[in-house]
Amino acid sequence: MNFMNSQARKNAEDFLNLEKQFHLGFLPTEQSNPLTVNLDKEFEHGSVFGVKNLQSADRNVLVMAKRVLASEKFRKLANGIYNTITSGGKVVFSGCGATGRLSILLESMYRECCEKNPALAQYSNNVFSIMTGGDYALVRAVEFFEDYQSFGRQQVKELNMQSGDMLVAITEGGETSSVLGTLFEALDRGCKGFLLFNNPAELLAEHLERSRKAITDERVCVLDLSCGPMALAGSTRMQATTSEQLIAGAALESAVCRLLDCPAPDHAVLFEELLNELESEKSVQAIADYIEFEADCCGNGNLLTYFANDYLLDIFTDTTERTPTFKLPPFRKSDDTTSARSWAFVKNPLYPTGELWEKCFRRPLRCLEWSKELYVAMEAPENVRNNPPLINASELLKFPVGSEMVEDRIVSDKDAAVLVTLSSGDDNAALLKAFDEVKTLFPIVKKLSIGTGAGDFTVECNLMKSPLDLMSHMAVKLVLNTASTGIMVRLGRVTGNWMSFVDVTNKKLIDRAIRLISSIGNMSYEESCYKLFEAVEILKDMPDNSPEKMPVVQYVLKKLGR
Repeated sequence: MNFMNSQARKNAEDFLNLEKQFHLGFLPTEQSNPLTVNLDKEFEHGSVFGVKNLQSADRNVLVMAKRVLASEKFRKLANGIYNTITSGGKVVFSGCGATGRLSILLESMYRECCEKNPALAQYSNNVFSIMTGGDYALVRAVEFFEDYQSFGRQQVKELNMQSGDMLVAITEGGETSSVLGTLFEALDRGCKGFLLFNNPAELLAEHLERSRKAITDERVCVLDLSCGPMALAGSTRMQATTSEQLIAGAALESAVCRLLDCPAPDHAVLFEELLNELESEKSVQAIADYIEFEADCCGNGNLLTYFANDYLLDIFTDTTERTPTFKLPPFRKSDDTTSARSWAFVKNPLYPTGELWEKCFRRPLRCLEWSKELYVAMEAPENVRNNPPLINASELLKFPVGSEMVEDRIVSDKDAAVLVTLSSGDDNAALLKAFDEVKTLFPIVKKLSIGTGAGDFTVECNLMKSPLDLMSHMAVKLVLNTASTGIMVRLGRVTGNWMSFVDVTNKKLIDRAIRLISSIGNMSYEESCYKLFEAVEILKDMPDNSPEKMPVVQYVLKKLGR
């Protein structure tokens, strides 16, 4: 191999020889789904066909759900949540990336339910969440944190978990180091441990030491939620996190129903009904029309801002994940006037940012205030020790996601505001009134309605009320996952069903990029690895305004004529 410099060769050989525990192509969640292998071609044929193609993979979640929801291990999970809460212990959901945002959402859903039901007031502070990277990571991905178990262990220490508490570790692939770190630390402290993931347990235990250690630990109750490859290869924000939101949410809601002395819904039946409704001709057309609208907006260099209230966290979960998945500009802070503005942004017009976060989380901010000395103690890499990331509460508050001025989101005569409402939303009237005062500033205004009601884009489905309104949250997730993926396909950021604009910000994404190059470039894993690291070094030294500066995978594929 001829390289631009020796550093590229060394980095490639180190990854090939020293990071085999991050070579994850054997996992179904990292493989290409045969149902969607021609996803880009389906969208070329028409967005309706693309939407149907994406939705086809969600049916595998239903198959899994019917199996798991009827299992003894699911009952053990739901009973564990109930018993921990009623005995005064803490139930802690832990995740990273998409599952970290899910963990925050589950905590918020529970706390909201306790606020609305006086009978639950005594239990209102019994459910918590750990997001790798803290609350800051809800709006700006802190990708490299996932590679370190010590970081997860530290977050468990900061929650002061102890005997009588319970940790539910949620990791799509079953191998995320930071999440496993939270599990191991909780077990060491005498807590009950549950582990949810989306790959066959025996496959993980066979290949990955860190996964095997957790799966074979007799103190851990393992729930294997395998549902096959993702509709977008490796994008576990989709079917993997959908299945985990359904199962973990159903367990939490079942426990809450016991606390309220009311029957729990049949979540498998409700989820099947929701899929049927989202696959109806009207709903598919509405999602396809919305994809065309946002793709046209962002594809022409214009900005789009979502406005919401009740389901704001659900929208954050989708929009934040777009940055690493499709290498888009991340959300911009209020004191940043030089970085590119994010294509999409999220705001709530009812509350200023500081108050908004407390309304969303229903608890104080839980960000990381870690010092250089702590990073040294946790054996963080040298670059992190020397330059600790700014992910504390004051930094999170710099994202103007509340009712502050919107001028930064209106820079052209085609920038858009999109109001997202659900028929099950409790504060729709207040939201509509606040939005009316803002929307006149935007050149283009649209309404995306999920459930019943009228909008420019109405995705019709019956959102049954329940203590946690789980199916409403599932509906938002499914609609936004399908829409945001379709938008990126329309904008050329997907090749086949591979996310060919993926950013390489951690070891899992490096491996994913190598396999993508291998698949599309028709070359070995080893050769693709060398090509990737060579491109990383070339692009690192290239000016940002260079026409050759592009996502590393796209750069390699272009050089290969692919």
